[in-house]
Amino acid sequence: MANRTLHMVSLGCPKNLVDSEVMLGSLLETGYRVIDDPAKAALILVNTCAFIDASKKESVDAILEMAAQKESGSCERLVVTGCLAQRYVDALRHEIPEVDLWVGTGEFQNIAALVAEPPADGVAVANPVYVYDSRVTRVNSRPAHSVYVKVSEGCGNPCTFCIIPKLRGDLRSRAISDIAAEVANLASRGMFEVNLIAQDLNAYGADRHDGTDLAKLLRAIARIDGVGWVRLHYLYPRPFPRDLLSAIAEEPRVAKYIDIPFQHISDRILRAMKRGRGEKFHRELVEKLRAAIPRVSLRTSLIVGFPGETDRDFERLYDFVEEMRFDHVGVFEYSPEEGTPAGTMRRQVPARVKAERRHRLLTLQRRLSRERLAAYVGREVDVLVDEVAEQARGRLESQAPEVDGHVVLRGSCRPGDLVRARIASSGDYDLSAEVVQILQPSRLASTSRTPATSAQIQLASRALPVIG
Repeated sequence: MANRTLHMVSLGCPKNLVDSEVMLGSLLETGYRVIDDPAKAALILVNTCAFIDASKKESVDAILEMAAQKESGSCERLVVTGCLAQRYVDALRHEIPEVDLWVGTGEFQNIAALVAEPPADGVAVANPVYVYDSRVTRVNSRPAHSVYVKVSEGCGNPCTFCIIPKLRGDLRSRAISDIAAEVANLASRGMFEVNLIAQDLNAYGADRHDGTDLAKLLRAIARIDGVGWVRLHYLYPRPFPRDLLSAIAEEPRVAKYIDIPFQHISDRILRAMKRGRGEKFHRELVEKLRAAIPRVSLRTSLIVGFPGETDRDFERLYDFVEEMRFDHVGVFEYSPEEGTPAGTMRRQVPARVKAERRHRLLTLQRRLSRERLAAYVGREVDVLVDEVAEQARGRLESQAPEVDGHVVLRGSCRPGDLVRARIASSGDYDLSAEVVQILQPSRLASTSRTPATSAQIQLASRALPVIG
């Protein structure tokens, strides 16, 4: 292709976003440049999600939108990558003939070569065995002071509602030295917050059989110059080894924040989900985490309307949320997925009931969050500044990017600054504050994005848990 303009749409979770950034890096190395307007792009790439029905619909809609741009604009090649391609390529390639190339989750690392010389049938879908490493060129699409780093790929858990193992393959963990090299490079360019992500973060290293584990990784990363906060996302609810609890509690740069998706609390539903643990274990784990890690903030994700969920099951879940008083809660309505055991279970819950139960949980969590945030008023807290536009916004250590609310700031600051701020008011999920002092000035250049991108990747709405 002589015209080397690229427009990218990235959908789904942060793990999928990292894949988009790896593909973007590969394409930029071959001379492509990113533009915002798809009508003027010669290459349009849509990286898709297929986790639940809503994400599949969003992905198909995005593909059709870009297919229309191909018909009316400058597009010479429309490429679809990611989970939707991995899962439904045989059907979609006939339904959407405008797509020139379908690339699955096991081939995205070869995107530049595939775009240059597409297979004759336009399909590159294989069993996923790849996991990126620090040697690849990856272009950060987010504010450069806060970056996602994927430490492993795939998942070995048998959850009956989840299609991810079929889309992403078995667990594949990167070496600690390789992750540390990536983090050190990012920190040298001004990154303050590193968000560690995986399908199952506390299974990290189990497949390597060499003593690699999450505790050792945390201690290695937390001691890299320039790293401010190390944040943990998606820790499956299993026993936390003493070494892991100690690493989180003792390392000052490890954020006292744990994102742990319990999904439910009813023993009967958890057994049907094949989650491996019951209500007693979940309650004791929350107590153990709070006892071992002072000031820990807990986020969880829950599923309502799983097949067979009764009013009694839901009330147990409701009571659990009220008693545990989590800092943040995301709530999904169960989505029956073909190819999963739960998708064929009897006693599917009506959509109206699922919506009502979700609404009740979110209403409860809104009240609990409002009560918790009200206690901040008058206090001075540390805030990482994310953006300075019409108003400055940042986050506490207890607030993860995109899903946990934010702090609206008044006073002089810039993206990447760590500031001390006095809380003036609170709402359901957000706080307002006055900047008192700059604790650590941003180490970024004048732009808050990696210099390699002159334009942002177009980020459509992501399939993330609802804020809570």
